[in-house]
Amino acid sequence: MTEPLILSRRLILAGAGAFAGLAFAPGAALALDGKVDVKELMAPDALPDVWVGKDDAPVTIVEYASMTCSHCAAFHEETYPLLKKNYIDTGKVRFTLREFPLDALAAAAFMLARSAGDKRTALVDLLFSQQKNWAFVDKPLDALEQTVKQAGIGSDEFKKVLQDNALYQNVLKVRQRAADKFGVDSTPTFFINGERKKGEIAPADLDKTLAPFVTDKK
Repeated sequence: MTEPLILSRRLILAGAGAFAGLAFAPGAALALDGKVDVKELMAPDALPDVWVGKDDAPVTIVEYASMTCSHCAAFHEETYPLLKKNYIDTGKVRFTLREFPLDALAAAAFMLARSAGDKRTALVDLLFSQQKNWAFVDKPLDALEQTVKQAGIGSDEFKKVLQDNALYQNVLKVRQRAADKFGVDSTPTFFINGERKKGEIAPADLDKTLAPFVTDKK
């Protein structure tokens, strides 16, 4: 049986080095002040956005993340619950996470999340919450397989998803466009109404970060 594309032990062991060549200098959409063309940012990509929050929310947050990034996991574990409670659920913010895998293991995790359909957000949350149990162990692929079983993805489906070259290429296209068009070169990177913010947003900094964008007007 042919070994699944992302399950290649050689590719996994190559780590971030296998993905380093995918990042390029930012394109014309990136302004000197760190703002990007919002129309370009919102344009359709190789994979559809999965939004959380009201369509007419006045503030839009796009996060580029890697499933194996500990700072991304910390944001989703510590800050995102506050963001959802105080801003998303109150109609002030809508939020989406886009794929920017730093290594093949992160790409595999994103592929599995995409395969979950309308449960994609829930699976992303699960993978971030248990990141240390599958991303930083001796046999990460085996641990990843066991983790996604909690979401109903069995061994056969696990292998099938990771053999999906079209899905793999689309994940990489999302990453590539982020690097080319918006200057993303690390995770997490956020775009708040088109303004770029690099690095994790701590719970204590959330209100301060969003204050310039959020008003109390209905």
